[in-house]
Amino acid sequence: MENLFKRTIQILLGLFVLVAFVGLWKQEDLKRLLAVNTLFSEEKIVGNFSHMNAAFLTVPLSRGDGPDSPLPKGESMALPAAADAWIKERAVTSLIVLQEGQIRHESYHLDTQPEDLRISWSVAKSFLSALMGVILDQGAIASLDDPVTKYVPSLMGGAYDGATIRNVLNMTSGVTFNEDYLDYNSDINQMGRVLALGKSMDGFTEELTETFAPAGDIWQYVSIDTHVIGMVIRGATGRSIPDLMNEHIIGRLEFEAAPHYLSDGEGVAFVLGGLNLRSRDYARFGQMFLQGGKWQGEQVVPADWIAASTVPSAPTEPGQRQYGYQWWIAPDAPEGEYFARGIYGQYIFIDSARDVVIVLTSADRKFREPGAHRSNIEMFRLLSETAVVASQS
Repeated sequence: MENLFKRTIQILLGLFVLVAFVGLWKQEDLKRLLAVNTLFSEEKIVGNFSHMNAAFLTVPLSRGDGPDSPLPKGESMALPAAADAWIKERAVTSLIVLQEGQIRHESYHLDTQPEDLRISWSVAKSFLSALMGVILDQGAIASLDDPVTKYVPSLMGGAYDGATIRNVLNMTSGVTFNEDYLDYNSDINQMGRVLALGKSMDGFTEELTETFAPAGDIWQYVSIDTHVIGMVIRGATGRSIPDLMNEHIIGRLEFEAAPHYLSDGEGVAFVLGGLNLRSRDYARFGQMFLQGGKWQGEQVVPADWIAASTVPSAPTEPGQRQYGYQWWIAPDAPEGEYFARGIYGQYIFIDSARDVVIVLTSADRKFREPGAHRSNIEMFRLLSETAVVASQS
């Protein structure tokens, strides 16, 4: 009888520990899910965008082993008269203007700090494109016209079966994916809940089955295409994106602070929008592109990839926005002007002719309003002109 009593107590204690453990696990899930649901709320968006690691799982990156790479300050430029109103209207949190590789303007707003690690959103796509250029150059991937299933067999039979690497780089996969952030049930918001609940991004992608067009026929912005690029790189190399990014891109640029990626529950980096960097480190990446892939005299990204990825190659509508390999080009852009862009007002804008790189981070809840994006491009061009004039005076 005594042994039965002891056994019963042990079972009850075991059940208590199990319930407590499950409760804590669910509590973390619930915390992340609540964070996702309030991520863009007016009272929290600014703080959230500088502290994404408080709401999501993350994987670390390296900044390199040496001292910070140079980003010298040049003669300061006065902002144009229209800039103050634009900064307020667009809820700008940081603005950096480089001209001839020197900082001509640097400012931080809405109580954010230079040390903040700021969420990239889709600016991260352009970082992954750079890594693709390196991996392709090294021969781990034979051709952009290889089917993605050659490197990711788990995508066979799904929506991506038949799409090539070039298709996903150009966002012409033809995969049905609702990107409406205002629709709770959209694919993009379901994907956000996958991250929040610590589930698998690969599994989510593999379960996509619908297409709206044959691969290569129609351009449509589909963020999950970028995750497939990451899957291809991982499949071709047998290594993680953070590991490869450390070795080939970020570690070689010797950033000021170690970045991190948001990640899913399997430690897979959220490559389509989860990179977090300091603003000056976004500027270093942009300056490296402006310099044809070189940084401190060394070729980081192949020059031919820089040239190929930053010109229009996707079949977008004439006179509309243009797209390369995960880089944007305005419809009226002069030669050498292109940009990385993320939701809520994140940009790396490159004006090669004027030797200018502009980094903008924002918490712009009105970024989808008509004219919002256009006002940013117009301001970037004005800032670029102003920087050149200031450097010549």
